[in-house]
Amino acid sequence: MSDWSANQPPRGRRPQPNRPQGGYDYYQGMQPPQPPPPQQPPRQAAPPPQQPTAPRRPQAGGGRPPAPPRKKRWPRRVGIALGLVVLLLAGLIGYVDSVLQRTPALADYEGRPADTPGTNWLLVGSDSRQGLDESRREELSAGDAGGRRTDTMMLVHIPAGDGQPSLISLPRDSSVPIAGHGRGKLNAAFSYGGPKLLVQTVETVTGVHLDHYAEIGLGGFAELVNAVGGVEMCLDQPLRDPKIDLALEAGCQQLDGPQALGFVRSRAFAQGDLQRVQNQRKLLGALIGKATSPATLFNPFRLFPLISGAGDTFLVDNNDHVWHLAWLAWTMGDISSGQGVTATVPIAGFDRLNGQSVVKWDSAQASAMFEAIANDRPIPPGVLPD
Repeated sequence: MSDWSANQPPRGRRPQPNRPQGGYDYYQGMQPPQPPPPQQPPRQAAPPPQQPTAPRRPQAGGGRPPAPPRKKRWPRRVGIALGLVVLLLAGLIGYVDSVLQRTPALADYEGRPADTPGTNWLLVGSDSRQGLDESRREELSAGDAGGRRTDTMMLVHIPAGDGQPSLISLPRDSSVPIAGHGRGKLNAAFSYGGPKLLVQTVETVTGVHLDHYAEIGLGGFAELVNAVGGVEMCLDQPLRDPKIDLALEAGCQQLDGPQALGFVRSRAFAQGDLQRVQNQRKLLGALIGKATSPATLFNPFRLFPLISGAGDTFLVDNNDHVWHLAWLAWTMGDISSGQGVTATVPIAGFDRLNGQSVVKWDSAQASAMFEAIANDRPIPPGVLPD
């Protein structure tokens, strides 16, 4: 009997554990063919480890985290605004200089004093009604007088060094020699020959070489006062002048343009013209002080009308410009603040000339005053009457 029939395992084979009973399984341990494993892509280098970041703090209400702060742009905007203001101001100054009224006031003549140290101005207040209509004349109590005359004449000296500037009033009724017209009142020189003859007369009697000339009319003066918002004047006693329709109370008060004009024109005083020149210096100082104050310089609603009004207000020499006027205004600001000298030319008394009352200068003291100015020296205190 074969080994197969005896149900015995073939020779040479050992029984296998866990083999099923009842026969030998030829397929024991055999597995169907497996497909080849898929090819794996080549490994890439692992990214470098990242630094741990701090967790963001959640916002209240669950909103987004705050955006990074923006760069401050206000310095740039302020710079642009200031640049525009400077350009606008420069354009306005150029325009005003182009419309300034000019005249050949400082002309050479035989015997004219040589150039003296420092800078000298002749300031003139004219009573010209030119450009004033009937309603404006009535408002200013200017009357109907024609032509041009001068009520105010002042000599301003600006020293070349650190000395004090000076403002000297020259009374209009001063008895002086006038070239080609003999002796007469100082303001008559203006009536005879305008600014040119007036400048020559002042230079002749003072010996001071004039470098600049500025004239302002009635309407222009009132406009400047209004442009700065009025000026404050303090009066020791009431002032009444029916001739120019002026009524001011005693004490400190704000004067508008017409009132300020009446104040500097009035002669309703015991000393007449001598008191008037003091009032003129007083109000001019207040006007310049207000015009150069921060309240005006940093207020475009006052500064621009003041600058633009200067073009229609001032009559200057052919070689004068608006920056010369600005320099004058700055100097006058120093004088009004007490850093300068203000006075009237020394007076000896009154006299009669051609049937009119005139003012006589004190020759010795006046000569000492103007000699000091011509040589750019301080005025001797003994010749300062007020």
